[in-house]
Amino acid sequence: MGRIDRIGARIPTHRAPKSREALAVALADAREYTRRCYAHLAGRDPVFPCIATVNPARWELGHVGWFQEYWCRRHEAGAPARIPSECGKPSRIANADALWDSARVPHDARWSLPLPDWRAIDRYLDDTLADTQDALAASRDGERYFFELALYHEDMHGEALLMTLQTLALPPPRGLREPPGVPASRSAGGDLAFPGGNLAAGSRESDARDRFVFDNEMRAHDVRVAPFAIAGSCVTEGEFAAFVDDGGYGRADLWTDEGWRWLASAGRRLPAYWRDSGGSFEVRWFDRWRPLSPGASVQHVSAHEAQAWCNWAGRRLPTEAEWEFAATALPSGDDGVANLDRSIGGPVAAAAADGGAAHFIGNVWEWTSSPFLPYPAFAPGAYAEYSQPWFGDHHVLRGGSWATRSRLVHPRMRNFYKPGRHDVFAGFRTCARD
Repeated sequence: MGRIDRIGARIPTHRAPKSREALAVALADAREYTRRCYAHLAGRDPVFPCIATVNPARWELGHVGWFQEYWCRRHEAGAPARIPSECGKPSRIANADALWDSARVPHDARWSLPLPDWRAIDRYLDDTLADTQDALAASRDGERYFFELALYHEDMHGEALLMTLQTLALPPPRGLREPPGVPASRSAGGDLAFPGGNLAAGSRESDARDRFVFDNEMRAHDVRVAPFAIAGSCVTEGEFAAFVDDGGYGRADLWTDEGWRWLASAGRRLPAYWRDSGGSFEVRWFDRWRPLSPGASVQHVSAHEAQAWCNWAGRRLPTEAEWEFAATALPSGDDGVANLDRSIGGPVAAAAADGGAAHFIGNVWEWTSSPFLPYPAFAPGAYAEYSQPWFGDHHVLRGGSWATRSRLVHPRMRNFYKPGRHDVFAGFRTCARD
C-alpha cells in the first residue's frame, strides 16, 4: 500500500482560456464540435425516442445556440432578470424562448414542438456564434463570466450529445477513434493510504480569476477527513465481469433497497451496454459490438451498480471529500496526460504502468457516495437552474471522462446525476472499509 502526504500538493493544470482571444477560439472550437457530433446524421433527421435521458436532436442543437444567445447577447451583464421574455432583446428566431428555454419547456414536450428544420438550425448556430464573438470583442475586462458560462455549457452538451449517440446505438462522430483493447495482465495496483486531516474543500472567490467557478463549488470551507485508503485505479471491465459471473445481479443482499428497486424496474442482469456472446461478454461502442476489454476502466454503470459491486468486493465508494483530498494531493495531476478531449473514444487502461495513482482526472467520471448537496453559504449563480433544483436527489461524480474537455474539468469540479443513470461515461474507484 502506497502512502501520500499532503505536503507540496498541487492541483492539476487547468487549461482554461485566459485571454479574450483564447476564449474566442474556444467558443468556435466548442461550436464546431457540437455540429460535428450530429453532422453524419443531419441529412437523415433521426427521430429519437422520448426517453428521459435523451433530447430530440434539433432541440438540443437549438438549445445550445439559444443559451449562448441569451446570456451573451440578450442578457444585460449584472441584470437580475432571468426570464428571457423580460430581457428586452429579441432572439434571432421567433418564439425561441418558448422552444428552447429548458427551465420553461418540460422534457416530454420537446418532441411535439414546431422546431425549425436543420438548415435553419444551422444558420442559427452560425449567427449566434458570430454575435457572441462580436460581443466578446467589444466587452470590457471583467465581463468574461457569461462568455465562459456559454462555453462550458456547450462543452457539457457536447459530452451529452455523445451520450445520446451511445444510448441510441447510433454511429460515433466521424474521426472519433475506437479505444484499443486492454488485456487483464496489466497490474491494477493497490491502495494509496492518506493520513487524513483538514481539506479546504470547494473554490474560493480568488479562484475565479484563474478559472471558471460553478456556483455549487462555492463557498470554500474546511472538512475534516479521517485517515483512509483509496484505490490507485478505477474498477476494470474484467473486475466488474467477475461480479456479474458470480451472480451479483441476482443477489438482493448486495444492493441497497433503492438499488434493488431500480434493478427490478430496469429488468437487467448485465450492465446496460453488455451482452453475453457465447460465454464471453461483448460491450457496445456506439453502433458496434466489441470484445470486453478486461484492463480498461468499466463505464456506463450506475451508482447503484457501483455500490453493489463494492458490497460484493468488501469495499466502499469514497466520499467526495475523500476523493478531492486524494486528487489534490497528487504531485503532478497525472502529469498532464489525462484521457480527456475525446482524443480516444473511450476508457484506456485503468492502472498506471507503475501501479500508482491513475486517472483521477479523465478516463471516466467517478461516482462517489455523497449526495449532491449545497456547500455552506451556497448562493445560486446568475444561471440559477444549474445546481439548485437538483440538490438532494442526485449524487456527486468527480474527475471527468474521456469525453470531457480539459478546459472544463479540475479536481474541485462537482458533476451530478441521479444514481440510476447508466448512460453517463462513468465508472468508480473504491476505498478500503474501516
